[in-house]
Parts: sequence; structure tokens; C-alpha cells
Amino acid sequence: MTFVMGPALLFCPADRPERYLKAAERADAVILDLEDAVAPADKKRARGAILAQLGAKGDVPELEPTRTIVRLNPAGTEEFEKDLHCLAHTPYRTIMLAKAESAAQLRALEGFSVIALCETAAGIINAPSIAAEPNVVALMWGAEDLLASLGGTSSRNDDGGYRAVALHSRSAVLLAARAHGKEAVDSVYVNIPDLAGLASESRDAVASGFSSKACIHPNQVAVVRDAYAPSESEVAEANELLEAASSAGSGVFQFKGKMIDGPILKHAEATVRRSGARPISGR
Repeated sequence: MTFVMGPALLFCPADRPERYLKAAERADAVILDLEDAVAPADKKRARGAILAQLGAKGDVPELEPTRTIVRLNPAGTEEFEKDLHCLAHTPYRTIMLAKAESAAQLRALEGFSVIALCETAAGIINAPSIAAEPNVVALMWGAEDLLASLGGTSSRNDDGGYRAVALHSRSAVLLAARAHGKEAVDSVYVNIPDLAGLASESRDAVASGFSSKACIHPNQVAVVRDAYAPSESEVAEANELLEAASSAGSGVFQFKGKMIDGPILKHAEATVRRSGARPISGR
């Protein structure tokens, strides 16, 4: 199983069906949220909205299944079981498990491609074993729920940067995902008007290795996309480097006065892939 959605994933409350198509049109993938975005009293109506948009025959979904994710309530809850019953009657097979905490929870979701949302202390600690499960295609981390599970009050310092425990958790989820060949999704940026802060954090996500970032407002999508899209000059330089590597053959070589080895070539290949092109084989 692979996860190719992104880089901008947009949450949409599942009890707001009038927003489904708008969210899907604005982003690279839409996350229909049955968990935090829906009040307990409205969860039944939210599941009904997902079923209703399938049409009378249930075989022509309003949303493209390959670009749709459904976030479920935490495993072990009554709402989780109801969510699964709902999904059994839909074509949607990519799900996000809220507050994922153990590999056993993922094994109960056989048949689904799962984005495990690690947003509690247990989820962060168990991220490696969660990432190892075959049906897990990506890991995501959640800052605010994590701090709440720790008894904290905020994931960020007064300057807007993450607190040390949040940075540790972000890195732990990224490392666990990549160690098992899975994708990593960066957490949402909750300060919606601060697009400059979002841009800075998104650029860091790209540079660190996150394959995508989740958004909570349509205005954030373009900012995330811009951060992930390399400039024409960056793509040209990456291709030039890969061509030079192909001509040089194997081993370390010099390029514009710099020593070039394997990791640098991988960075260049990643840049070309983010442009939507296929990288030239460096070796």
C-alpha cells in the first residue's frame, strides 16, 4: 500500500456536506472529519451525510475515493464502531485513525489504507510499531491533542515556535514513518490568519521530509502547495546535478566546486519529483 495524496490535505467537518466538493476542489485531498470537528450530538448526522452523497445506487460517489480520507473516532469507542459500519457501505478505503496508540488497533482495520494519527503520549511512544503495520500508509502527528494528553496547556511558546516536547514528538513520528518506508504528514497550523508562519513551518516540513501537511482552512492550501513546489531554478539545478552524476559514473565527484555524494543526489531527486517530473537517473 502506498499513499500518494498531497501535499495539501484539507479537513472538512463531515456534518457539513455542502462543503465536501468545495474542499475537494481546493485541496489535493479532502479529509472528512467524523471526530473532533463534529459535536457528539451531530455524529450520527455526519455519518448520514457521507452516505447520502453517494447517490441512490451508492456506486457513484460525489467525491473521488482516491482523493478522499475519512477520519474516524478513536478505536475502542462506540462512535468508532459506528464509523466502521458507515464506511462498509461506501467506496472510501483510506482512513485516518484518530488517537492511534497501538499496533493492535491497526490490525483491526484490515482492508483499509490507514493514516495513523499519533496525538497522545502512547501514540508517540508506539509510533515505530504502528508504522510497521502493513496497512499503515502514513503517520501524522497532532500537537494540541498531544499536549492535552500530557496535561499541558499549549504546544507552542510565546514566539509561536513549538515547545521542546512537541518538536520531539514531531521528529519521532517522522523518523518512525520513514524507518518503515511510510509517508509522514505534518500537523495542522491552527493560527489561520498567520499565513507567514504557516509558510515558514511548511518549508521546514518539506526540508525535514514530511510528504504533506494538513490544513484546517482553504486559505492555507495555496501556502502549503507553494512551500512544496520547487522553483524552476531549483528544478533546473537539480537536473543539472543529476546529469553531471550520470556522466561522472560511480563514487564521489565534484560539481561547481562542491563534493557530491549519494545523499545530495537523493535531495536533488526529491526536488525533481516535487515538481511533478521524473528524476534523471543519477547513477
